[in-house]
Amino acid sequence: MKKRQFLGSAALAGIAAAATPARAADTKAGPALLTITGAVGKTNRGKLDPVKDQMMHKQKVAFERAYAFDFAAIAALPAVTIKPTLEYDGKPHTLSGPLLLDVVQAAGAKLNDDSKLLLRAVDGYVAGVTMAQARAQRYIVATHLDGATMPLGGLGPLWAIYDADKVPGMAAKPLPERFGACPWALYHIEIV
Repeated sequence: MKKRQFLGSAALAGIAAAATPARAADTKAGPALLTITGAVGKTNRGKLDPVKDQMMHKQKVAFERAYAFDFAAIAALPAVTIKPTLEYDGKPHTLSGPLLLDVVQAAGAKLNDDSKLLLRAVDGYVAGVTMAQARAQRYIVATHLDGATMPLGGLGPLWAIYDADKVPGMAAKPLPERFGACPWALYHIEIV
């Protein structure tokens, strides 16, 4: 990803997030950070508003209903800790957050192994993983890196990631090839 393009998008995301009231059903203390659309069984927000949802609109996201989480609602889900070696410095780091499947199930998603999750980052990068892949690789929605929350403009505040060191097919690959399906600055998941 191009750093300047990402930082510009991240700045717009921060402005949009600050202006958007929290929509998570259980916690209304902060702005919505993650919106799940598609095959969701629960909803707590209406359709995309092309004025208020500028980043989604510009990235051609469209939906009639969705489930949105603020940070507290995501952090309230049971957390898992992983320690993958990251491509950025070649060192193991501790990441923690709920399992990706737990997050989408909290939105009432009815899933099967062929269901696909499109994971979208604030810069528009989209990675697709199947439910079977998310389960087998134990993807998490990381909220913390090395014990600290991750800021917007860095790798966060949310990062869809798995422990590539523990997945035989991925551990054999060079570090830069292990995390292509792990968008950092995650803000949207579409279930198809």
